[in-house]
Amino acid sequence: MATISPFKTSVCGIEELAGHRESRVSHVLSILDPDWPVPDAFGTYGEHARLELRFHDVIEETDPEMFAPQQEHVADLLAFGRGLLEVPHDDAHLLVHCHAGISRSTAAMALVLAQALPDAPADRIFEEVLRIRPQAWPNLRILEIGDVMLNRRGELVAAAAGVYRIQLDRRHYLTEQMRAGGRGREIETAIR
Repeated sequence: MATISPFKTSVCGIEELAGHRESRVSHVLSILDPDWPVPDAFGTYGEHARLELRFHDVIEETDPEMFAPQQEHVADLLAFGRGLLEVPHDDAHLLVHCHAGISRSTAAMALVLAQALPDAPADRIFEEVLRIRPQAWPNLRILEIGDVMLNRRGELVAAAAGVYRIQLDRRHYLTEQMRAGGRGREIETAIR
């Protein structure tokens, strides 16, 4: 499948960052837990624009010890994404990472792509997300906030349900694991 992205896009977890130092990354969207140190790998990347966001990989605000993604985080990542469109296509390379490169990062990537491609159907956006990161399980809270900000009228959230279904079909154990981790709404979204 050919890419629809107007810029090169990569997603990874913290442990994979060192493997991207030769990738000529122009922009790094770094999503870290609030108390996690800045990864050393960035020192080997050369010149790049970087946005660091700090929040936990949660979709509810029920635990006072966990800092959930907020509107200002999503507004910041979308503003950062707009900057990519100002870079010549051949020079623009976005690397998005979170702890594992599965949830926060893939949700952020989906929003950046949806913003850059306002006429692209949400299903096509998530096909691209899965092409880039096959293990994607995008954080529903980030998508819900971004869907509203991008005026997608629930389209991104609905399309994410398809991603959740694909992952549940591949790995049945995820149903209980996600529910136990406080992410039952993502399972319910997949079932609807």
